[in-house]
Amino acid sequence: MPLTSRRLRAALLATASVTLVAATLPAPQPLGIGDRLFPHLGNPGYDVLAYDISLTYGGSNTEPLEAVTTIDARTTAPLDRINLDFTRGTVRSVEVDGLDSEFAAAGEDLVVDPPSRLPAGTPVRITVRHTSDPSGDKDNGGWVPTSDGLAMANQADAAHRVFPGNDHPADKAYFTFRVTAPKEYTVVAGGLPTGRREHGASTTWTYRTEHPMATELAQVSIGRSAVLRRTGPRGLPVRDVVPAADRRKLEPWLRKTPAQLAWMEEQVGPYPFETYGLLVADTETGFELETQTLSLFERSLFTDAGHPEWYVDSVMVHELAHQWFGNSVSPRSWSDLWLNEGHATWYEARYAEEHARKPMERRMREAYSRSDAWRAAGGPPARPDAPSPDHKISLFRPVVYDGSALVLYALREEIGDAAFDRLERTWVRVHRNGSATTRQFTDLASGIAGRDLTAFFDGWLYGTRTPPMPGHPDWRSEKPRSAAGGRIPAPAEHGQDPRRAPKPE
Repeated sequence: MPLTSRRLRAALLATASVTLVAATLPAPQPLGIGDRLFPHLGNPGYDVLAYDISLTYGGSNTEPLEAVTTIDARTTAPLDRINLDFTRGTVRSVEVDGLDSEFAAAGEDLVVDPPSRLPAGTPVRITVRHTSDPSGDKDNGGWVPTSDGLAMANQADAAHRVFPGNDHPADKAYFTFRVTAPKEYTVVAGGLPTGRREHGASTTWTYRTEHPMATELAQVSIGRSAVLRRTGPRGLPVRDVVPAADRRKLEPWLRKTPAQLAWMEEQVGPYPFETYGLLVADTETGFELETQTLSLFERSLFTDAGHPEWYVDSVMVHELAHQWFGNSVSPRSWSDLWLNEGHATWYEARYAEEHARKPMERRMREAYSRSDAWRAAGGPPARPDAPSPDHKISLFRPVVYDGSALVLYALREEIGDAAFDRLERTWVRVHRNGSATTRQFTDLASGIAGRDLTAFFDGWLYGTRTPPMPGHPDWRSEKPRSAAGGRIPAPAEHGQDPRRAPKPE
């Protein structure tokens, strides 16, 4: 072909264009939305509206899955580049609005150069063809290998180890999951099923959410599973996903869920999503996790004879309560985590008090005695210390569990039962399907109480020492001490991972 051909000219012009862009733009760098605890998490300049995630599972839970993630977003500022959170996978190609786009890795970001500048306020579709690798360090989250397949545990910053996106709870979106697996496997994901198609030796399963979801709450289960169905309050479809061999052994636990749903609705109002259920996985994570509409539980929680019934019940209610507190109302920043875990612990303890005669006051008095030590070890509830860089889930410390439930106990003592009940119901109704801040919670509490609670919350949420407990002037918090005069470690009472509920007495 002659050197003056039209094709060669186009190629030279394209090369020149790429070179020009590279020369005028700074080198790709990881960005973030300014979260104090996860500086590079999330990305500025756009709002994700929907994810469509296609995964192909070949039958090995150590081999990468082929994947296509399509992101529909709207720009909120002019963008020369688009940063996506993504790591632990190979990117094959990226398209922006159907046009091939250059891309590069920067830290744990995938940085995309669209063919032209994107103005603010316009829709954009980003399609990434990539692999999703389950073989990495599971202690940092993402895919969790099970005895017969895979599940997800993406909290707090691990969804981008599975798929590219805007991996921060401040940017919630609708999700569609399309998962192809050998036909002997069952696939279940967050949301409701919308299709199932068999082709040869494989089956493609499709699920969609009816409510926006934070990336950290996404769930896909692939395994030799049984799906057990029942009905919850007001006809709510309840589906549980369990190892097929364990369906009879687990049934006594699973049939408790409708009554637990009804109890939670009595406390705070209607369940906020389209379905609920338990995903019981044959794996050891050291924690349970409130993935939206399908909470993840270790099989051993239900099969270990050392766990008394009241303890297992309370853990189930803890993850269920998160569907309101943390899932429907998500934290705007990770410093707002106390709103998630404090509330889930609160209702876990309330349930144990009502159903197993485990007094709330006794538990809160014990928490008060340890509260100063927890604050010294991990920071105050609403200003927690940053997690360890090599163990991000170290953010989930006792101070954000019982230490934060203690804040709610103090608040109820301060404003009374009726005002507290109205606050809880109003909070989950006003902020349903959104993300909210600690300031919004404290402002709402002041409005409902009819007086300014700023001084109360300043001490309870941000103080290095625990304030006096309203109504209980005799309660004392032990002073944190260490032989070296530094911070003492947090009490090791949450199992091998601090996200696990307190060990039974």
